[in-house]
Amino acid sequence: MKLPAEPRCLLPPLPAAALGPPWRRLWGQRPQLSSRRRTVRVWLKRDSGQYWPSIYYVMPSPCSCMSFNPETRRLSIGLDNGTISEFILSEDYNKMTPVRNYQAHQSRVTMILFVLELEWVLSTGQDKLFAWHCSESARRLGGYRTSAVASGLQFDVETRHVFIGDQSGQVTILTLEQDTCTLVTAFRGHTGGVTALCWDPVQRVLFSGSSDHSVIMWDIGGRKGTAIELQGHNDKVQALSYAQHTRQLISCGGDGGIVVWNMDVERQETPEWLDSDSCQKCDQPFFWNFKQMWDSKKIGLRQHHCRKCGKAVCGKCSSKRSSIPLMGFEFEVRVCDSCHEAITDEERAPTATFHDSKHNIVHVHFDATRGWLLTSGTDKVIKLWDMTPVVS
Repeated sequence: MKLPAEPRCLLPPLPAAALGPPWRRLWGQRPQLSSRRRTVRVWLKRDSGQYWPSIYYVMPSPCSCMSFNPETRRLSIGLDNGTISEFILSEDYNKMTPVRNYQAHQSRVTMILFVLELEWVLSTGQDKLFAWHCSESARRLGGYRTSAVASGLQFDVETRHVFIGDQSGQVTILTLEQDTCTLVTAFRGHTGGVTALCWDPVQRVLFSGSSDHSVIMWDIGGRKGTAIELQGHNDKVQALSYAQHTRQLISCGGDGGIVVWNMDVERQETPEWLDSDSCQKCDQPFFWNFKQMWDSKKIGLRQHHCRKCGKAVCGKCSSKRSSIPLMGFEFEVRVCDSCHEAITDEERAPTATFHDSKHNIVHVHFDATRGWLLTSGTDKVIKLWDMTPVVS
C-alpha cells in the first residue's frame, strides 16, 4: 500500500515573536514578518539557508494584525490602540519608511486588507466597526457597524463585495462604493464564531472556518446561498488558505492538523434535520411524545438524526457509522441503517488529506508559485512547509 505524500518542513522551526499578532510572508526577497510586543521584524533568508532578522521597528502600541502588498512593498500594521500604521519597505528589505497613520478604530484593530486596484485600506476592530480609508490621503471613506467583533475579512474587487465574519458566527456581505455601503445579505451557518475567511474570485466561493470545528463553503456564484459543510478538524479551525490553480483548500486548526481539501469534486449539500415525534424508521415514540408512549405502552427513545438523509431516527435504527466525504464528513458520523447500506465504497473515498503540523496553528499564508505554506502557532514558532507533494 502506497502511503500518502506528506508536506515537508523546509527549515528548522523559526521562533515567532508573539502569540497573538499575525505575520505575512514577503516572497520577493524571502523575508518573514513577525511582531513581538511592540516590534515589527523582517527576517531574511541568508546564504546558509537560515532566516535572520535584518531590521526591526518599534511601534507605539502592541501590534495586532498586518497586511503586506508585494507589488508596492506597502506594509499596513494594525495596533492595539486602534491605529493603522503604514510603511514602505525598500527593495532590499533592509529599511522601513513610515508613510502615514490612519485613526481607524477606537480599540484594537483585528483585520486589515489593502486593495491596490482601488487604493483602499479595509479594516475591522474590536469596536465592532468595519471601515475603509483612502490609502493616498488616509481619509475615511465610510464605515459599517457589525453585530459582533469581526474576526474575518475578505474582498472581491470585481463586484466590490466585502465579506465580514464575526464572533457570533455570522458572515455579512456588503457592497462598497466610494463613500457608501449597502447591505447585501447575511449568512448564518456556524454554531460558533467565525475565525477565518477565504475567497475564491474565480469560482465565486467563500470559505468560512469556525470555532465549531467546521468549514462551510458558501457558493455565492452559480448556486447562490448553497452551503456545504466540511468536517475534518477535532478543534476550532483558525486559519484558511486557498490554492486557486489546483482548487484545493488548506485549513489549519487548534488540533495541529493541516487538512488539504479537494474542492474540484461535485459536493453535496448536507440535508436539513427533520422534526418528528417518533422515529421515522420504526415509528417508536421519542421521550417527549407522551400520548404515543401511553397508547403504545412503550418507553420513549432519544432522538438522533441521520447525517445523510436528515431523518429523525432512534439509536437502534442508526447504530452504524460511516464517512461521507462528498458531503464533507471525512470522519465517521451517524447514519441510519438504510443509508449505511446504500453508501458505496466509492462514496467513502476520502476527498481530503490530513497532516500533523505538531503545533497549534493560528495563522497561515500559502505561496502558490512555490507551493510553500507558512504556519504560525501558539507555541511561538513559525514553520515553513513544502506543500508540493500534496498541493499539485
